[in-house]
Amino acid sequence: MSRVLFATVPQAGHVNPGLPIARTLVERGHEVMWYTGQSFRAAIEATGARFAPIENAVDPGDTKLDVLLPERAKLVGLAGFKFDLKYFFLDNLPGQIADLQHILQSYTADVVLGDTGFFGAGMLHELGGPRWATYGITGLALNSRDTMPFGTGLPPSATALGRVRNRLATTLFERVLFHDVQRHFQQTRQLLGLTRATTSFLRAMLSPFLYLHGATPAFEYPRSDLAPQVHFIGPLLPASPSHFVPPAWWPELHSGKTVVLVNQGTVATTLDDLIVPTLHALADEDVLVIATTGGAPVESLGALPANARVTPFIPFGALLPHVDVMITNGGYGGVQFALANGVPLIVAGTTEDKPEIARAWPGAVPVSILKQRPRL
Repeated sequence: MSRVLFATVPQAGHVNPGLPIARTLVERGHEVMWYTGQSFRAAIEATGARFAPIENAVDPGDTKLDVLLPERAKLVGLAGFKFDLKYFFLDNLPGQIADLQHILQSYTADVVLGDTGFFGAGMLHELGGPRWATYGITGLALNSRDTMPFGTGLPPSATALGRVRNRLATTLFERVLFHDVQRHFQQTRQLLGLTRATTSFLRAMLSPFLYLHGATPAFEYPRSDLAPQVHFIGPLLPASPSHFVPPAWWPELHSGKTVVLVNQGTVATTLDDLIVPTLHALADEDVLVIATTGGAPVESLGALPANARVTPFIPFGALLPHVDVMITNGGYGGVQFALANGVPLIVAGTTEDKPEIARAWPGAVPVSILKQRPRL
């Protein structure tokens, strides 16, 4: 039996993919403790794992990051992403590592398993902590000589000229576009008493011991130089909660009408981007439109079309078997759920990892619309 300490960013997209891993480890007789935000306690304990709360770092709970960090609300695109990296991910590391060191005084873990956004697992190891592993929460973001930097949405190329392009673009990303984040990364390491890193923070997500990627190789760009410690383990889909109570409109899913699901995800949740255009475009069609807002109040949408049913959240494991087509901004979890249920996809999104998830492969499942707010 092994003792595993999960350590994850307190956000749904970072925690949820790890739930099936924790459940499987517990079922196989391993001991699991999980360090993250308080709002995930029930879901974590339902896997059989023990819960350890954040004490000395920011735990946003149900509060939007724009409220916790007001400056963030003014930023979009790359500027917003870099702000999050510096002031939410990196600035919380000293407190998170202090928490983990305290936990390890009474819980002797064999390995720390972090999500790819949790930089503290590797730094904790450098400070004398256990070996660490990583699980992926989005498309495979590891650098390769065969691919462009993750987030560009540009196709790979393993030709000689293509590899020159890839290398130049990667250098541009690491040394120019993310230079300020790299400086912040180095300052954080210095604050923790660590030596200066010799590589980009963008490479810090790859554990030298084990990287678990929640997809199949066919979902990712081919890489001739993929690190041997990277293992594809299939989609990480959390089970539907046993206490799920279907909404009153649930029987309408069996009315014989085409069911369209429009999903805004849990990060890029501006309703005007996708949900509002979809509701308006399909208002007069003989279809049933289900919209999930990702937490935004339903009332903020105002009057709804007669054929629309809107809810902040609904377990995809319960809903997707009844859906005919899904319109999404490209959130990784939602796309994986749709693929697992054989649901055709229309993907529109340009922020975070969305350009990569929305990429149009020859013969692939999604119809990709590389716009944040498409006109439908």
